[in-house]
Amino acid sequence: MEHLVVFLLHQDLTETLKSELSGKFERLIIALMYPPYKYEAKELHDAIKGIGTKEGVIIEILASRTKAQLREIMKAYEEEYGSNLEEDIKSDTSGYLERILVCLLQGSRDDMSGFVDPGLALQDAQDLYAAGEKIQGTDEMKFITILCTRSATHLMRVFDEYQKIANKSIEDSIKSETHGSLEEAMLTVVKCTRNIHRYFAERLYCSMKGIGTWDGTLIRNIVSRSEIDLNLIKNEFKKLYGKSLSSMIMVSKSLSSTHLIFCSHAHRHNYIISLIKNLRIVLSPK
Repeated sequence: MEHLVVFLLHQDLTETLKSELSGKFERLIIALMYPPYKYEAKELHDAIKGIGTKEGVIIEILASRTKAQLREIMKAYEEEYGSNLEEDIKSDTSGYLERILVCLLQGSRDDMSGFVDPGLALQDAQDLYAAGEKIQGTDEMKFITILCTRSATHLMRVFDEYQKIANKSIEDSIKSETHGSLEEAMLTVVKCTRNIHRYFAERLYCSMKGIGTWDGTLIRNIVSRSEIDLNLIKNEFKKLYGKSLSSMIMVSKSLSSTHLIFCSHAHRHNYIISLIKNLRIVLSPK
């Protein structure tokens, strides 16, 4: 759609909309204009290159995407910004946070196989226990290696075995053994492994709870998941909080066009074209 309108207008549609809109509504409309992977590449670029690195955004995207999705995001990032996403992350982060982000980005996890080796799962659980609860200090790289290279089905078995060995959940051990952004990254991997729809439901809820709203988180997650699993996230949200996602968005008053973020691409197309007409942009070559 963007290319069609750019051809008609002889100018970039996104920049035109930016000049005519403002605030949260502008952010929503611009987000809807981007192809999915290009939009996620933009969010990562803004998180890395903006004022202060927004580790939470980087963690959220890298920990929740499949290998195939990450490849598309990296490709879009390089095409759009002329730089390598992995190198940019390395230059803007350090230590074990850098290690886990790069490991996630490299997509070493097998996200297609449902096969679980019980012996390896038990060994991984024992290794995690030996790397944390059993010793003074923590072997962070052991946690990173297992969390970032094993499949989700395998990790679920590892978490069960770990509970038996340590008599506590892997989440509780991560909280006691790590802190800050590294803790957030590891916990995000675990949450996405256990139930990715619940993870996004919680993330959306937190973005609207309390004083003010995290509008970037709200818009990014709804727009990026709208063509993937938003209905499942909405169902999980209702189960967790006893109210619909759309009703909470309306109550929070964080977005005035709630209907737009839940509609299909075709309806969005028609809406934005209507918006352009209302802004009196002439849809014809000059």
